[in-house]
Amino acid sequence: MLAALAALLLVAVLAFPRLERAYLVATGDRDRATLDLAVQVLRGALNRTEALPSLLAERPILAELLADPDNSGLLPFVNEQLRQTALSLGVSDVYLIDRDGLTIAASSYRTDRSFVGQSFTYRPYFTEALAGGLGRFHALGTTSGERGYFFAAPVLDGTRIAGVIAVKITLDAFEATWAESGSTIIVQDSSNVIFLSDRAEWHFRTLGPMPEAALETIAVTRQYPVSRLRPLPARRMPLPGSDYEIVTIEDDETRQTMVMQTGLIATSGWRVSILSPTAPARAQALVALAIAGLVALFVVLLAATIWQRRLRLEDRLARQAGEQARLEARVRERTRDLDAANAQLRLEIEERTRAEAQLRKTQTDLIQAGKLAALGQMSAALSHEFNQPLAAVKAYAENAATFLDRGRIPEARENIGLISAMADRMAAISRHLRNFARRPQDKTGPVPLRAVISDALDLMRPRIEGAGARILYDPPATEVWATGGRVRLQQVIVNLIGNALDAMEDVPHPVVTLSLHVTGPRCRIEVEDHGPGLSDEALAQAFDPFFTTKPPGQGLGLGLSISYNIVRDFNGRLMAANRAGGGAVFTVELDVTDPPGEMAAQ
Repeated sequence: MLAALAALLLVAVLAFPRLERAYLVATGDRDRATLDLAVQVLRGALNRTEALPSLLAERPILAELLADPDNSGLLPFVNEQLRQTALSLGVSDVYLIDRDGLTIAASSYRTDRSFVGQSFTYRPYFTEALAGGLGRFHALGTTSGERGYFFAAPVLDGTRIAGVIAVKITLDAFEATWAESGSTIIVQDSSNVIFLSDRAEWHFRTLGPMPEAALETIAVTRQYPVSRLRPLPARRMPLPGSDYEIVTIEDDETRQTMVMQTGLIATSGWRVSILSPTAPARAQALVALAIAGLVALFVVLLAATIWQRRLRLEDRLARQAGEQARLEARVRERTRDLDAANAQLRLEIEERTRAEAQLRKTQTDLIQAGKLAALGQMSAALSHEFNQPLAAVKAYAENAATFLDRGRIPEARENIGLISAMADRMAAISRHLRNFARRPQDKTGPVPLRAVISDALDLMRPRIEGAGARILYDPPATEVWATGGRVRLQQVIVNLIGNALDAMEDVPHPVVTLSLHVTGPRCRIEVEDHGPGLSDEALAQAFDPFFTTKPPGQGLGLGLSISYNIVRDFNGRLMAANRAGGGAVFTVELDVTDPPGEMAAQ
């Protein structure tokens, strides 16, 4: 066993370098597309800008200003034209230089870092353009302090070169994009100076030897700050089996090892490199090696286990018969216990089913009791509501008989019509009472909320008028359909209106505000009163059974609890809160649904 473990350890030590190298190559392959994209984006930005100076140099106004640089009427116009050009083209600066290297107009003329009055004779792009060619140069701006790439072209006055037009673009945006990747991207020029990088501390550092002549050129052209040209402490070695390099940088007491690969931008003489950390590849190699080791160890342990089991097999077979007999006895004993437990479980299930049925019946009875209690509270007002039409019917009947005796047939017919109207009014009241008092069914479906609220208001009208209250309700223009039960939902509205009236018993002119509106897939019915509102304790227990703020004998505290459960059965919510201006507001929130098929077809 120990020999097998030692062999596994030796294999792991020998295999790790090759496994690590494979993952490092895979890391380079994975980041090759990122490098290609960075090269293409940089090359595209330079190519797009390269033609701009030559196009701008064709503007006649530039040659006119170079011929008369003191023209106070022409100079402001050219400055503003260059500023607008820079904005429209998305470049950093556009500026006009005379043959002596002095900038006479620039897009930055409004800023503190204006190029106007600056001399750029030391820049190669100026001398190249003045010689008739296309000037290009990358450097740290001596005026702006920003790194940029400069393009320049000669401005012709006839056949004579009158000056130079230059365009500068900044490349900081590329660094911000590179910073989002897990790798480091650098751009080196032909002198091995790092000009661009998403790591700001590497700007103007060198990755490789710098020729002495290059240092002199940099100083003369003021391309970079010479004081910052320090080499990165890097060691480079090829990665076997690939075109990549392993770069180790030890700087500021830190040590970083990365896989580096490079692409070229020939026109600018730039080398774009991507450096990918090696730590993830080493971690993957260690994980893969650990998994392979665990698999091998598992195989060794499995073989050892099988070998040991074969040694114990005969002894186990000898004891198997006795063990099997004892096991069968225990199985029979446990089977009896399970049968008894199953029987007890069935009894408990049947008892729970009966309890749930009884609970549902009790809830239905409580709902019915709540409706009957509401009818009881409205009985005095309903009695007056019936007695008044009955008295009127009796009076109209006596008048009709008198008119018939006197032969006044039209007046008798008018009184009989009034009797019919009074009968219709009492029939409508009776129909609402009969529907409200009917025991509701469990079926739910699309319910017209405008009709439900209208029926509830008709049912509560005697009590509303008896309390001297006003109802503020502006129904929506179209019917709103929600999921629920019509009779039970009507009871909820009746309960909320009744509670609002109870809360305003001491208010001289009670007002109840109703609203119905749709918000997305849900609709809301709000009932607001102008009473004293609810205390914090009442808000916390508003929907608890038998909790009430009314005096003894004026309610059991079941109305809101029953209403809460009714709304919850419809997959809705019943909420209570205090109004900002005083009083309480109860909100019923339900799912909006489509009308029934026969309604939708009309």
